[in-house]
Amino acid sequence: MENTKNWDNPKGQLVVDVYETDTEIVVQSAIAGVKNNDIDISIENDILIIKGERQNPTKDDNRKYFLEECYWGPFSKEIILPKEIDTSRIDAKIKEGILTIRMQKIERAKNKKISIN
Repeated sequence: MENTKNWDNPKGQLVVDVYETDTEIVVQSAIAGVKNNDIDISIENDILIIKGERQNPTKDDNRKYFLEECYWGPFSKEIILPKEIDTSRIDAKIKEGILTIRMQKIERAKNKKISIN
């Protein structure tokens, strides 16, 4: 099995769902155990960037684990937005361990009648 973890700069990945409604692009991620001030969300060049850190509330270096699957530490995710959005109308919330980011789509008129003056 190939080991893909970068030991010099370990960073966890978020698992996300990205979907659209008639008016929005929505991103959801299970992000339990992360406080609001430990997350940074930004948009750069049509890419949604989510960065943060999950703190281990019970860290103890003297423990000898039999199994250690929970990821503690920095994480990030970059998502190329599939549609143009209105960056002034973005809402991000965490409720019951689920991060939900709602972004309003910009709808361009596909057909327009042009009058001659």
